[in-house]
Amino acid sequence: MQDSYGDSSVLRYADADRPVIEKNDVLIRVAATSLNIGDWHLMTGLPLVARAALGLRAPRSRIRGMDVAGTIVETGRDVTGFAIGDAVFGVADGGLAEFTRASASAIVATGPDLGFERSSALPTSGATALHALREAGGVHAGQKVLVIGAAGGVGIYAVQLAKAFGALVTGVCSRAKTGFVEGLGASRVIDYSREDLAESAERYDLVVDMVSNRPVAQLRSVLAPRGTLVIVGGEGGSRFLGGLTRPLGASVTAPLRSQKARGLISVTRASDLQTLADLVESQKIAPVIDSTFPLSEGVEAMRRLESGAAVGKIVVVP
Repeated sequence: MQDSYGDSSVLRYADADRPVIEKNDVLIRVAATSLNIGDWHLMTGLPLVARAALGLRAPRSRIRGMDVAGTIVETGRDVTGFAIGDAVFGVADGGLAEFTRASASAIVATGPDLGFERSSALPTSGATALHALREAGGVHAGQKVLVIGAAGGVGIYAVQLAKAFGALVTGVCSRAKTGFVEGLGASRVIDYSREDLAESAERYDLVVDMVSNRPVAQLRSVLAPRGTLVIVGGEGGSRFLGGLTRPLGASVTAPLRSQKARGLISVTRASDLQTLADLVESQKIAPVIDSTFPLSEGVEAMRRLESGAAVGKIVVVP
């Protein structure tokens, strides 16, 4: 848990009260929690504008971890479709704990072949990639899709999903991760240290940017005349607004061009979780786990996330 904003040093392993659920919630005994960049933003309180909702001086929610899998031990009085003993996964409030609270509308059943650790690695990153490609990007079979940040938490799913939807995928990543991205299903991989996108003659129907360190004009230069650019999240930028100005700016200028540009702020839905689970069960996509830590080493797990060295999801188990 944490009592102030900051890097992983503000986290501590301590006793916490069991969460109290509301009428539409369930209480889950946590079997696995995976970390993602959203947990880092909540821990640091960055960008600063987000603190209006998170808590101005300190986080209102003191326990990190939003992507969880486990077993229901209590249900709210209005919950239907779930029962005590059900194995589920989804989005919860404070997954780095023995018990966590989740809305019944933000979880789905964990299939027998999926398992807790793999299902915990799906929710936020998988749903974000799904929204970027399907809702914002309108991906369809036969398109050329460029995924920038293909070895990151969202990028790993974006490459796999684009291929599952029948697209021809090119991934952009560091030299050390090119083989990994090829293994995800990319037909071509660009090492950003050796090849400059601005000089590329290739044109893509859909560009999904998870890194947000290239000018929007450069990204438009590799788009087909009626292609679509999707900027995911808001990394980088100032401490106050972070990278939020890039997706907002791209969306504002989009109506003036034949090319579409959209910023994406993703909210995970139960229907998304079910879609992802079905795709895993049919072996069209697969969660990738970088490392697993015990709950007592949750601080070390967050440090691994902060380092940027992880290839795949970081999972914490009791």
